[in-house]
Amino acid sequence: MPTLRDVIAARPRVYRYLKPTPLYRYSGLSTLIGANVWVKHENHLPVGAFKVRGGLNLVAQLDDKERASGLFTASTGNHGQSNAYAARAHGVRATIAVPEGANPGKVAAMRGLGAEVEFHGPDFDSAREWVMAMAAAQGGRFVGPTEERLIHGVGTYALEIVEVLPEVDAIIVPVGAGSGVCATGIVAKTINPAIQVIGVQSAQAPAVQMSWACGKLVSADMNTAAEGLATRVPFENTQRIMRQYLDDFVLVDDAAIEDAVVLLLEHTHNLAEGAGAAALAAAIKLKPRLAGKNVVLVLSGGNLSMDQLRRVVGRSGSSAGAR
Repeated sequence: MPTLRDVIAARPRVYRYLKPTPLYRYSGLSTLIGANVWVKHENHLPVGAFKVRGGLNLVAQLDDKERASGLFTASTGNHGQSNAYAARAHGVRATIAVPEGANPGKVAAMRGLGAEVEFHGPDFDSAREWVMAMAAAQGGRFVGPTEERLIHGVGTYALEIVEVLPEVDAIIVPVGAGSGVCATGIVAKTINPAIQVIGVQSAQAPAVQMSWACGKLVSADMNTAAEGLATRVPFENTQRIMRQYLDDFVLVDDAAIEDAVVLLLEHTHNLAEGAGAAALAAAIKLKPRLAGKNVVLVLSGGNLSMDQLRRVVGRSGSSAGAR
């Protein structure tokens, strides 16, 4: 089980390349929720998402054989960018499998960072199974999305939250595979067990939430536009950590997530991808429970494609006209 000590040990490896991200309070969001609302801007990192912290921590600890054989992983975008960025920083070759129809901006970013990108299958899990076999055949190092060293690295953002806002009452974290929310739970609950840690996933991709709620691994249909939340098959190691550290885990519809993208544009002037906006959608759903509290929303990523942005903003404008 990862610990706070592991997260603290990861900081020098992460901060060799990155700086802490801002934690800002927004009056408009605070009024909307009826709480003191802060946003943790992981969208300000070089690849536009929190996962790069984990990639840097993991790649820094590879042995010589692993460095020579190269990294292999699967991604809907942000995990792949993280590994591509970290691999380039350490001079390691990276091969990344993505599902057909993956976010073109994220694919371009991975290639721009020097990774070899291969398209395979309709979703993340199909791409993951395929590239695992490729890594085994070529003797490469497969990097899963929930490895402990990734959790240690991404936990550094949770440490930053508690250091800047020690009076935080609740932290709401988007959940895909679960590395971010697990790291947040480990850090927050170890430092102050009274801090509420709340996960959020799309109702159109509920497998991880359903598994947490029933206490066993279950798969579920997946039809979300928020690729960072699009996990069809949960992972036992992150489920184990979530069951220990999460206070709640909610589902929000894709429509509410898209509304939250627009609200973040309006109130923070920041672009959020679907996963990054999910925490705000959850806060709106949980509004009565959060009243008067110090609430941190983790804006986990900002990699929204132009086509997605046009559609979301157009939908918002159409809805406003209908009202």
